Amino acid sequence: MSNLLRALLLSVALLAPGVSFSANPPNILLANVYRNQADVAQYLVSEKLDGVRAIWDGQTLRFRSGKEMHAPRWFVEGLPKQSLDGELWLGRGSFERLSGIVRRELSDDAEWRQVRYMVFELPGAAGTFRERAGQIKQVVRQANVPWLQEIQQFPAVDRNSLQKQLNEIVKAGGEGLMLHRADATYETGRSDTLLKMKPFDDAEAVVVGYLPGKGKYLGKMGALRVCSPEGREFALGTGFTDDQRKNPPQIGATVTYRYRDVTKNGLPRFASFLRIHNEY
Repeated sequence: MSNLLRALLLSVALLAPGVSFSANPPNILLANVYRNQADVAQYLVSEKLDGVRAIWDGQTLRFRSGKEMHAPRWFVEGLPKQSLDGELWLGRGSFERLSGIVRRELSDDAEWRQVRYMVFELPGAAGTFRERAGQIKQVVRQANVPWLQEIQQFPAVDRNSLQKQLNEIVKAGGEGLMLHRADATYETGRSDTLLKMKPFDDAEAVVVGYLPGKGKYLGKMGALRVCSPEGREFALGTGFTDDQRKNPPQIGATVTYRYRDVTKNGLPRFASFLRIHNEY
């Protein structure tokens, strides 16, 4: 309680420190947001998993930042020598628990036994994505370990059927869809080759202060004051659990929030806290 009050007083004067990243993050393909800009019939579609991006170079399993994961020896020894790109996943709605498992320097075998490495790409491999998706099935089958699985890909027929698929997955607790152009050769960087489709957009911002709670939140955090990469400040007041209001993200932490649209001034509409963002 006293720590929170001190933070509320100090936050007015504090500036958020920079976020630390690895000097050598893997060069991987990153998704753009789907906004009806593509012919969906040219894409293969999969569920967007709410997991942690993991890149395997044949020897080391790394976070998207390039930092090495402290996975158990048996977990990595079961992986093929071929490079893989995918998501570590526990299941729908389990991101926070997964994040705690994979970030620990001392891995817990029992917890890691529940983690699956869901592969969606073969970095540097030849052929179209449709062909690489077939190769992924072979790689997973040959590895023959239960924690290595491929993400199922299915063809998109048209926008209406795609929207129906999205609605069904979201209703079942999923996050959204990923669209990967079927005829694309392997590439890196951000591109329309890979698109993400969700009912909400999301983005990151850095915590720069707190606003005190009122009413039932008296004595707790009422809202986070955050700053976007473009330098725009705004408040995030919804999406928090009671525990998160008692122990809010630290100043300088990067958080992920979701929103519906932006105002003419570039501020997010209906912004809501989603989670603490970890680039690891």
